[in-house]
Amino acid sequence: MIKYLENENLHDVIQEGIWIVDFYADWCGPCKMLGPVLESIDAKILKVNIDKHEELATEFGIMSIPTICFFKDGKLIKREIGFRNKEEIEKLLNNI
Repeated sequence: MIKYLENENLHDVIQEGIWIVDFYADWCGPCKMLGPVLESIDAKILKVNIDKHEELATEFGIMSIPTICFFKDGKLIKREIGFRNKEEIEKLLNNI
């Protein structure tokens, strides 16, 4: 399930369970490549546009995109920077 962060509070959304949070921008080539990969994964995914949510990009120290953060019950477990294929992402998910 993919959800785009709009007016919700990110911390409220990811409070329960395992979430992948994808920090991206519409103009980012690797981010566009990552989109279909995330769509093919059976997981809870929250996409955060850094141009619309600059305060979150600052809060999480996002310097490069795409940055994929893995959360469990609201706690940051793992962070990956750059494009990852389906197998890499699923392996990271299985290790959480």
